[in-house]
Amino acid sequence: MPEVIFNGPAGRLEGRYQPSKEKSAPIAIILHPHPQFGGTMNNQIVYQLFYMFQKRGFTTLRFNFRGIGRSQGEFDHGAGELSDAASALDWVQSLHPDSKSCWVAGYSFGSWIGMQLLMRRPEIEGFMSIAPQPNIYDFSFLAPCPSSGLIINGDGDKVAPEKDVLGLVDKLKTQKGILITHKTVPSANHFFNGQVETLMAECEDYLDRRLDGELVPEPAAKRIR
Repeated sequence: MPEVIFNGPAGRLEGRYQPSKEKSAPIAIILHPHPQFGGTMNNQIVYQLFYMFQKRGFTTLRFNFRGIGRSQGEFDHGAGELSDAASALDWVQSLHPDSKSCWVAGYSFGSWIGMQLLMRRPEIEGFMSIAPQPNIYDFSFLAPCPSSGLIINGDGDKVAPEKDVLGLVDKLKTQKGILITHKTVPSANHFFNGQVETLMAECEDYLDRRLDGELVPEPAAKRIR
């Protein structure tokens, strides 16, 4: 997969990019865990998500947030990292003007950034939020959440306790017009140690079903006049 360097708001950003052979293929952006706790685009789960989308014909990008690897800048507590993600999507879209849709997948801190990106970009039609941390980060901006997606966590996660994730899921499930799918990986911790295969099997199943037209809300019934 080609190494790429592209311009971000705080300097150059480093990524790995795999274009699809199809000009109009959807785009997938993968966002890594917290930069100050060892998160990089080479995280195993981030890499596996990248490969999952690539294998299904998406134009796919993962990249290092500012201050990580060869990406310039300094950690900015989320605001700058959201700008990095928006710049990354802009960059891919500039190379693929025929691509009309996009997915975003984020793990841990990356899932918080991904959900904020979702609010800003109407072309994002699906998301995967892996081990989100609503106990640490404010997700109240999801009002309303504009797209259907997957939230998945381990029930042994001490970093983001399941009761907090369930609170977020329950809140989102009350919204009309989208379908939130929630999955739990039994006995998995925040890092899915020994459970990455199970996690990826759930993500692959969800993506395949979405690509087959499943797991989206039923269209509203037309009122008879």
